Amino acid sequence: MRTGFAAVPLPVTEPTPMGGYAGRVGVSAGTRDPLQLSALTWSDGHHRLALVLADLICVNADVVAAARAAVTGVDALWLAASHTHSGPETGCVPGGTATPPPWSRSIPAAVAGVVDRAVRAEADSVGRWRTGILTDVGSVRSEAATDARVPLDLVEVLDTAGDRAGLLVVLPVHPTVLSADNLLVSADLVGAVRAALAERLGPDIWVAVATGTAGDISTRHTRRGHGGAELKRLAAAVADHCLAELARPAVPAWGAADRWDGRARRTLLTPKPSSAADRQAMIAAATEAVAAARHGGDPATVRIAEGDLTGARLASTIDGPEHEIEAEVAVARIGALAVAALPGEPFLALGETIRRSRPGPTAVLGYANGYPGYLPTRDAYRRARYEVLAAAAAPGSGERLAGIAADLLTDLDGAHQ
Repeated sequence: MRTGFAAVPLPVTEPTPMGGYAGRVGVSAGTRDPLQLSALTWSDGHHRLALVLADLICVNADVVAAARAAVTGVDALWLAASHTHSGPETGCVPGGTATPPPWSRSIPAAVAGVVDRAVRAEADSVGRWRTGILTDVGSVRSEAATDARVPLDLVEVLDTAGDRAGLLVVLPVHPTVLSADNLLVSADLVGAVRAALAERLGPDIWVAVATGTAGDISTRHTRRGHGGAELKRLAAAVADHCLAELARPAVPAWGAADRWDGRARRTLLTPKPSSAADRQAMIAAATEAVAAARHGGDPATVRIAEGDLTGARLASTIDGPEHEIEAEVAVARIGALAVAALPGEPFLALGETIRRSRPGPTAVLGYANGYPGYLPTRDAYRRARYEVLAAAAAPGSGERLAGIAADLLTDLDGAHQ
């Protein structure tokens, strides 16, 4: 197996509307840290997979299709957003929409360029996989008292001499340390983790960070502030955890002579039923909940209630899709390692369902190859929390996509026996 990596800046022309926070006022006023496109390729000499990670709030299906048309020399291209809330607005509307210019043009061109660089950098490699539990960085944001523990996957790429060449980290946490008041472009937590790992691993080892199934996971209850110092603290916690995991025994992911294979399936999701009366009732109920929470005085409860009100208001201002929502699920098996890519914002439990569907090493990405919006679990729809209020897809949509991923991986595993 040959593996390549490349990274290029993703320039932002100032000022630009910023994505992620409905309550943000104003446009970008500068750059705190540059956005990046990272490309990782795997080639077995016959077929090639390219994974591109973009410091964007989301990627819509139209920009994914345009990027695939622009890229040459690959059999499959996955484009995944980091979901930074301090990047440009790229049309992050529940259910998906058209990507606005200039991003509809510049993103596909930049993807083609970074993939070409990664292909030219390919070298023989072997892979190793590790997984562990990251503590005190991310937790369920809609619950005030939850265990701040999330799985974290590491895919280590080694050269044929056994030396580390690079590291892919799959982090299922919303990169939302910087607040809605921030008007400086930033990759937020993903960028800070890249920098912290680069500092620890050295300049000769590349680092890529993908956002996992983080639809319901954020730093809301673990962060101590919203500035650069807090970004560094949380990034250091992630980086130090990664180094501790790298010191432990690894599971073989792929060998020099292994091959990769992939599957993808598109499906249509039913829109969530909604009416004007329902939306007004949701706003009224959420407003009462905010008042009750403020009366109670618990800051975490107040923040959750305010988020739910934001979701209710968002749902009232955006017409839900009147047609079925197209969604793509993609999977790959690289040697023994399985990787699944889900669109939109899947809840963590959906990723864990996929991981439990097979015994071997498995990593699950979110925010990939389209944006159907939030994908809560079926049980989550029983409570009018922000993610459910803002979701465009009907209950059961998340489980449907997770089931497709599990089925596709079962097919792949059977083909490799």
